[in-house]
Amino acid sequence: MKKIFFRSLLVTLIVGLGFYFYYSFPDVSELKQKNPKTTALMELRDEEYRKKNIRSARQQIWVPYAAISEHLKKAVLISEDAAFFSHKGVDVDELKAAVKKDWQTWSFSRGGSTITMQLAKNLYLSPSKNPLRKAKEIIIAWQLEQKLPKRRIFEIYLNVVEFGRNIYGAEAAARFYYGKSAAGLDALESATLAALLPSPRSSGERNLLKRRNLILSRMASVGYLSAEEYQRARQVPLFQKVEEAEPLLPQED
Repeated sequence: MKKIFFRSLLVTLIVGLGFYFYYSFPDVSELKQKNPKTTALMELRDEEYRKKNIRSARQQIWVPYAAISEHLKKAVLISEDAAFFSHKGVDVDELKAAVKKDWQTWSFSRGGSTITMQLAKNLYLSPSKNPLRKAKEIIIAWQLEQKLPKRRIFEIYLNVVEFGRNIYGAEAAARFYYGKSAAGLDALESATLAALLPSPRSSGERNLLKRRNLILSRMASVGYLSAEEYQRARQVPLFQKVEEAEPLLPQED
């Protein structure tokens, strides 16, 4: 009798937690027409800067999908999620590889995140690396894929992703690093901005240059750049402008 009671209690508890877990998730359908004014990541960064007494105004300028350079879209897809337009929010093979590595090292350092999963995390979750947060990220990513078209998901991502200290979105990044709109970014500039995404606030010059050139190489390998364009582009210093003597680098906290 006691076994039946405890089993019933356990089932009730699991079902209750399941309902609580499900209904605690955000309603992503509102993103069909409504642009998010802020994100969980932006709020977290603001709090971090306040605690460190860093005075840094948030820079973000929302622009429609068509007002973002095709070069940047290609560079971001190549560097972050080449299968974006074919998967359903989760790249199963990449996720399996990430789980295997994390299990072996117990470090949870490899995320295996698609662009949709990154967006889910940026909009609603903390950047902490733990299995429960990852599970929430996957579920929200699936919801985003069910409720929104791929283009809309990518548009939101390109407008909220972090490119440096309090620099969010393609338009703010293009203006900060290059003094131009996101629509005017060329292939080299786009590859450089895409290279910032894994570590937008603390990319060392050597690592950033290596990643930028890797992205350029991938762009050339799929025919987006000619061999000559690739060789010429990889020789250009980071963030170099014609009128500047030194390149700009993202500030470290």
